[in-house]
Amino acid sequence: MSTNDNNGSDGGEKRTPKLNERILSSLSKRTVAAHPWHDLEIGPEAPKVFNVVIEITKGSKVKYELDKKTGMIKVDRILYSSVVYPHNYGFIPRTLCEDNDPLDVLVLMQVECLSFCLYISLPFWCVEIANTGEKDDKIIAVCVDDPEYKYYNDIKQLPPHRLSEIRRFFEDYKKNENKEVAVNEFLPSDGATEAIQYSMDLYAEYILHTLKR
Repeated sequence: MSTNDNNGSDGGEKRTPKLNERILSSLSKRTVAAHPWHDLEIGPEAPKVFNVVIEITKGSKVKYELDKKTGMIKVDRILYSSVVYPHNYGFIPRTLCEDNDPLDVLVLMQVECLSFCLYISLPFWCVEIANTGEKDDKIIAVCVDDPEYKYYNDIKQLPPHRLSEIRRFFEDYKKNENKEVAVNEFLPSDGATEAIQYSMDLYAEYILHTLKR
């Protein structure tokens, strides 16, 4: 191998590798290199089709959540009740809800997937939830790459037991923490789309407000 592959053209000092500007910035300013909430795109077809970042794997008893400061996934708690997440659970990037968190999504899939995976999803319906007195709606979506679920477009296509299972999970998963969760209506896909658009608008307002500081 020629020494010119590693050294300068004059055979003297070694070349300085070109580093990504974001990496340089993170090293010099100690900023986060990438943030799944702010840096990932929601998708060009949102709110009808959108990206989801998975935080919690189907079947998990661990409540993982986004650490908004670092962009990492952290362990929030182990569920106190004898329940597990019935499907993969995560959030939609570049959305904001009234609880100051990104919009939550339960993604119907055949299998569990790894945390921090990015999936393209289609809104199926919206679950209206009052979490300890505060509005905390969840989007129920299907993974567009899952051959079993990608054709679902109406709540009537879902087996009644599956719907009952999802409702029961949200009703019970905080009971042993002495927190009341009221599951109200299951809104159709139009209601889900409206909820996503609303959270996209809130996020846009948040960004504009931040830039004016």
